[in-house]
Amino acid sequence: METLLNLFSPTFPTFFLMFVFLYLFAFFVILRNWGPKHRPDASSCLLSLSHGTPAVIMAIHALRNAPTPRSFASPNAAFQNTVLEFSIAYFLMDLIHYLVFFPNDILFISHHLATLYVFVTCRFVVLHGALAIIVLLVLAEVTSACQNVWSIARLKKADVPAAAKLYEFLSPPFYVFYSVVRGILGTVVVYKMGAFYASGAADNAIPKWAWISWMVVIVSAILISLLWILNKWIYWYKEKSLQAKKKVW
Repeated sequence: METLLNLFSPTFPTFFLMFVFLYLFAFFVILRNWGPKHRPDASSCLLSLSHGTPAVIMAIHALRNAPTPRSFASPNAAFQNTVLEFSIAYFLMDLIHYLVFFPNDILFISHHLATLYVFVTCRFVVLHGALAIIVLLVLAEVTSACQNVWSIARLKKADVPAAAKLYEFLSPPFYVFYSVVRGILGTVVVYKMGAFYASGAADNAIPKWAWISWMVVIVSAILISLLWILNKWIYWYKEKSLQAKKKVW
């Protein structure tokens, strides 16, 4: 019985096939009536929805049940590896989506490749440090549900009045939520990670090439996220200013 359970336990291939099915189901069934302009983007959003919140729940469970003593250099626990494999499967499927539909979107493709590099090396090469990566995963995905609903509303706002209203309603709280999580909490965690690794506390468990490359990827991702949300705030402010001028006229 134990062998049978191990055979069908969640592993990377299982998760990957699940995300392939979810993507195809979204593309060919749920969004079959959408036009070719927005259908791929919306399919990616639904795929992201299927990953984001479950990943946060799994990650929090993994953090709460992490073996002690805990540090950013602790050996990966079994369920922490499961969380990493779950996210690796998602990012690989979404990377395939971008390579097929948006091969010139270098920013997103680079983001997914860099994220996969960190997750894969942590899970299969270094075998330590998952605690730090999973804390960042929580911060990265806790905004996922709101962001994807906002993104889908943005895609349809020109054609569906209800979508336009939802987009207008969600934009300010989503921007605030994202700014706090990425700009404040994310920055604090990344600083603590960098200080911990630079102190040499992880040298016996995590090779320098690994943590240095992880930090380069993570810091770059935080900076890009901050630039992205800053651009959204500027666009939102310009829209509101223009609307206010039209009312005065």
